[in-house]
Amino acid sequence: MAERAPAPPPRGAPRVRTATRYHHRPAATTAAGPAPRRSLVRGDEWGRAAPSLPPSLPARFGSFRLPSAPLGSPLPCMAAAAGGEGAGPCAFWRRVSGAEERRLLELLAYGLVALGAGAALLLRFVPMPYGRYSSARFGCPLPARPAWALQELPSLLVPLALAACGAAAGRWPNRVLLGGFVLHYLHRALVFPFLIRQGKPTPFFTFLLALLFCVYNGYLQGRSLSNYAEYPSGWLKDPRFVAGFIGWLVGMAINIHSDHILRNLRKPGETGYKIPRGGMFEYVSGANFFGEILEWFGFALACCTIESLAFALCTLFILGSRAKQHHQWYLEKFEDYPKDRKILIPFVY
Repeated sequence: MAERAPAPPPRGAPRVRTATRYHHRPAATTAAGPAPRRSLVRGDEWGRAAPSLPPSLPARFGSFRLPSAPLGSPLPCMAAAAGGEGAGPCAFWRRVSGAEERRLLELLAYGLVALGAGAALLLRFVPMPYGRYSSARFGCPLPARPAWALQELPSLLVPLALAACGAAAGRWPNRVLLGGFVLHYLHRALVFPFLIRQGKPTPFFTFLLALLFCVYNGYLQGRSLSNYAEYPSGWLKDPRFVAGFIGWLVGMAINIHSDHILRNLRKPGETGYKIPRGGMFEYVSGANFFGEILEWFGFALACCTIESLAFALCTLFILGSRAKQHHQWYLEKFEDYPKDRKILIPFVY
């Protein structure tokens, strides 16, 4: 028996309206075969013809839905155009964020410690080709000022770029700690190079190693603090943070003051080397190295991350070896060099 078309709604029944779209009215079937298709009708006419759309309609013609989003928020296409999900550098860092990158940072931290230990062992036999130990064997010489600025710059720019995309960069402990790291390299990259007076040229090999190290460590510290390090709400009042921050601040002050003493050893027109005096140089030969080591161990205590501790240990290995070289050089160069002056740690070593 042939199926009949749905009966029209009784007079006075509420009209069911749909979005104004055009649909094909389902073809009726008769004993002689399918009835000819009717012309296209408007969606609101469907509402007058039947209280609900035939269930076969979405399967035949599909359905159209607007993207669901909170009122006032941009649509996905707008977010993508603005550098949101699926576009721009921040989208890349969101995609790689997770357990795998966290494990990568840990491995890089272990690698940084191994790098520092290996460099300390090597420096026992080969002096660091920099400053008074420069040699043409390590590549063509580069002007001291631009070489120093360029090699230190990645440790300033990389963390800033990562902070713009990091999930944790908006938290105050992370801001303060990352700011301390950036402040150090702001001085080292954009202030210190222009204070150099008669710096010796930097061999290209030394410049390249320093550049790669700053990229490596800039990513390690910047990514850890901007995306993964988590701290309780009262961390800025925690004794570990307070003690570490004081150590960082005092160490940075010693480092800057010691560099100032070294720059002013020679008067205008003078050449050669002199015995540094004043400040922490009254106690150790590597006063500037001592300040930087203290600075980064204070930073590690304030951060309490494996990445910051790895950086502090690497600094200790490399600068400790350089301080020993300097101390031996002073003893050989100057007969009146103070015999009670230690190498790196006052009254200890």
